[in-house]
Amino acid sequence: MRRIFPMALLLASTLTACTTTAPPVAGVQSADILSADWPTYGQDRGGQRHSPLSAITADNVATLTPAWTYHMKPPAALTAPDAAATAQAVAENAGPFRPSASGFIASQATPLVADGRMFLTTPYGRAVALDPVTGAEIWVSEVPGVGQLSLRGAEYWAGDAATPPRIFFGTRGGRLVGLDAATGARAAGFGADGIVDLRTPEVLQGARAGNYGMTSPPVMFDNLIITGSAVQEFPPLGTAGDVRAWDARTGALVWTFHSVPRTGEPGRETWVGDSATNRSGVNAWGFITVDEVRGLAFLPFGAPAFDRYGGDRVGDNLYGTSLVAVDARTGAYRWHYQVVHHDIWDNDLQAAPLLFDQPMPGGGTRPAVAVTSKNGLLFILDRETGAPLLPVEERPFPASDVPGEVAAATQPIPTATPPLVRTTFDIETDIASITPELEATCRAWIAEHDMVAGGLYVPVALGRNTISFPGLQGGANWGGMSYDPAAGLLIVNTNELGQVTSLVPAAEGAPQPFARGPNGGRFQPPGTRLLCQQPPWGNLTAVNVATGAIAWSVPLGITDELPEAVQRTGRPNIGGSITTASGLTFIGASDDGRFRAFDTRTGQMLWETTLPAAAHATPITYAGADGRQFVAITATGGSFLGSPIVADTLIAFALPEESRP
Repeated sequence: MRRIFPMALLLASTLTACTTTAPPVAGVQSADILSADWPTYGQDRGGQRHSPLSAITADNVATLTPAWTYHMKPPAALTAPDAAATAQAVAENAGPFRPSASGFIASQATPLVADGRMFLTTPYGRAVALDPVTGAEIWVSEVPGVGQLSLRGAEYWAGDAATPPRIFFGTRGGRLVGLDAATGARAAGFGADGIVDLRTPEVLQGARAGNYGMTSPPVMFDNLIITGSAVQEFPPLGTAGDVRAWDARTGALVWTFHSVPRTGEPGRETWVGDSATNRSGVNAWGFITVDEVRGLAFLPFGAPAFDRYGGDRVGDNLYGTSLVAVDARTGAYRWHYQVVHHDIWDNDLQAAPLLFDQPMPGGGTRPAVAVTSKNGLLFILDRETGAPLLPVEERPFPASDVPGEVAAATQPIPTATPPLVRTTFDIETDIASITPELEATCRAWIAEHDMVAGGLYVPVALGRNTISFPGLQGGANWGGMSYDPAAGLLIVNTNELGQVTSLVPAAEGAPQPFARGPNGGRFQPPGTRLLCQQPPWGNLTAVNVATGAIAWSVPLGITDELPEAVQRTGRPNIGGSITTASGLTFIGASDDGRFRAFDTRTGQMLWETTLPAAAHATPITYAGADGRQFVAITATGGSFLGSPIVADTLIAFALPEESRP
C-alpha cells in the first residue's frame, strides 16, 4: 500500500522557516462563518463556495436580469508607461493570455465583496474597487511592471488592530501586491512600496525569473498570506514549486514548504538518484484552502516537470500530484496523500481542496477534505490524518514502452464514487455518431494520424498518437467543486475532452531524450468545435458525500452548430460553480457562452441566459446595501479551451422589483 499518513520525522523536516511570532489561534472554522458578502475566493477559506443567501429561489430565479455591467478594459488599455513591457510579458505566454485582435484579454477572475465594496483584478494592469449595487468605480489602482495581475482574482484581509484591511494578489511576473482596501493605495509598510518580489534565489534555482509567477489568488490564515505559484512545465529543471507564507503587515517571508524534498528530507527517497535536485513543477498553481480551527493549510500540488515523460525521475516523486496538509502557522508537514504516483499524464491537482464535515454511518461526522482533478476521480479524506473516508484500492496499470520510463505499477482508485468522466475509448464503438458527417470526419482523422486507444493511466505510446481519456484539460480542472451542506452534495463540473499525444525521440542536445510528437492536441478534428467521442462532452454532477454515490449528472452546455434535436451534448468547460441556501447551483464555465442555474438536489436546469462571451470563471453571490441578492460573473472568453476573447465584462444579475420576496 502506498497511502502515507503522519510520521513524527516529517513534522518539521520539509520546511525552511524564518523567525516570526506565531499568530493567535483562530477561534472558529471559516466554513462556520457564512457571510452575506463573498470575502474570499471560496466564500469561506475552506472552499465550500456556499452562500447563506436565499432571496433568489427556484420559484423566481428565471426572472433574473442584468443589474449592471462593468467593462474592465480602460479607454487607454495597454498604453500606460509600462505598456511595452506588459505587452511583451503577455505575448510570451500561451494563447489565453494574449490580447485578441480587438485588444481584449481573457480573465478568469472571481470578484470579492467585503465591507461594502467589490474587489476585482483585471488583465489590464489594474485592480479596482466597485460599488456592489451599481458597478460604479470607487477606486482604480494601476500596477505597473511586467506580468498580468492574478488571472483568477485576489484575497481580502480584514486587517488587525494596527493595520487597515488590505487586498492581496499576485502577478504572472512573480510579484505579490498589497493594496489598501479602502483607497487602493499601495499597502504601507508591505514589501517595497506595497510589492514583494516572489522570485527569490531559493525558488528560482538558477532559472530565469520569467518562469515564475502567480495565476491564482493566495489565501489568508490570520496575518499570513499563503502563496502558490505557476512555474514551467518544460524543461524539467528550473524554478521550484514551493509554497510559502508571508507576513500580511510587512511582506516578510515566514515559512517555506519544499514541494520537492531537499537532501535529507523525508520523501527524497521517492526520487531515484539526484533526480529531485532543481526539479521544476510540483507546484500549487491552483487554490490552497485553510482549516482555521485546526490551523491546517491544504496544498494541492501538480505534476513534476516534464509532465509527459519521467525516465529521468524514476520513483513515485513526492509530492507530485499530491494533497499535502501542513501547519498553517509554520509550514510543518502533517500528512500527504498522493493521488497519482509518478505522474506522466499532467494530472495536476489544482482545484481547491474542499473542507466539510462528512456524516458517518454510526452517527456523527468526521472532518473531511474532498479533492478531485484532471483524472476525474474523487477522493474524500480525513482532514486530520489523510486516511480515505471512502474506500480506495491500489490497482495495477500497464507498463510504458518508452525506453527508460518506469510507470508506476499501481495507482489509487476510489471505489465508492465511479470516475466522474470517461476513462476509456474504443475506436470501433465510441466514435461520435450524432451526425453521419461527424462520424466520417472522425474516422478519417483517426486513421490519417494512426491513433491508438489509451485511457486512464495508460502510458503514451512511443511514436504513435495515443488517445488519452481524460485529457490535459480534464476531467475536472481548477474550477473544482462547490458544496451544499444541507443537501450533503458536492457539485463538480467536468470535461469529456480527450487528448492526442505521442512521444518521439528529441532533437540532439535536448534536455530529455523524448519530447511530444508533432500531431498532439485535443481529440477534436481541426477547424471544428465538435468532438470525436459520443456525448456527453461536459457534465455537471452531484455526489452524495455520505456514500460517494452519484446523485445526478446532467450535460452542461449545448453545441449550437448541431441540429436542435441533438444540441444538448454538454460542452468543454473551465470555471466553477457556487451553491446557495435556497437550493440553487449557479455556473457559467461552458464554452457555449451561457450562464445557468440548477436545482441542487435534482439537477434540473431552472434558468439560462446568454452572455457576451464564455464565462470561464467562478461566480459569486452577495447581498447589496439595497437589500437585493446579486449574482455576478466575469465573461470574457479565452482559456485553453480557445473560446473567442470578445468581451471585457463583469455582469451582475438581480431579481426585478416585482419578483423580489
